[in-house]
Amino acid sequence: MGVSFNDPSPMSPMERLYDTTFRDPPEPQESTSKPLVRVQADEQADIDISGDAFDFVRSIRVYHIQYRQHENRDGDCNRSDSTRLGSYGVQGDYRWTRSTVGQVPAASGLSIPNGCGSYFYRSVFVDWRDHAGNYGSEEVRY
Repeated sequence: MGVSFNDPSPMSPMERLYDTTFRDPPEPQESTSKPLVRVQADEQADIDISGDAFDFVRSIRVYHIQYRQHENRDGDCNRSDSTRLGSYGVQGDYRWTRSTVGQVPAASGLSIPNGCGSYFYRSVFVDWRDHAGNYGSEEVRY
């Protein structure tokens, strides 16, 4: 009959996240449910997550990498490193601290050249260990 069907290739985790985030929101439907109540987050988890079972939350690290280097006309090497590290505390509180490109895990695509060649790298790199201790990471350059 001259007909074929190709399954679409499976989406990567980042593609699924993007699809979920930006797809058209569902149309509002009338219901008899209770109205939504606005709440304000207090920068920590609603439950006690200080136990070992929640170590996977505290393993999440977010690197905001902003690195630039170039050689000026006088032959001086100008470097700028504005890398920050985001992490979770014992009760899920999130904080940013100063970091450097030297602390970014090797799983990142960051690759500073030897010498002082012109180089610019900006990304968000996230790594973690799941509940079984398996390492995972994801990086988005922008």
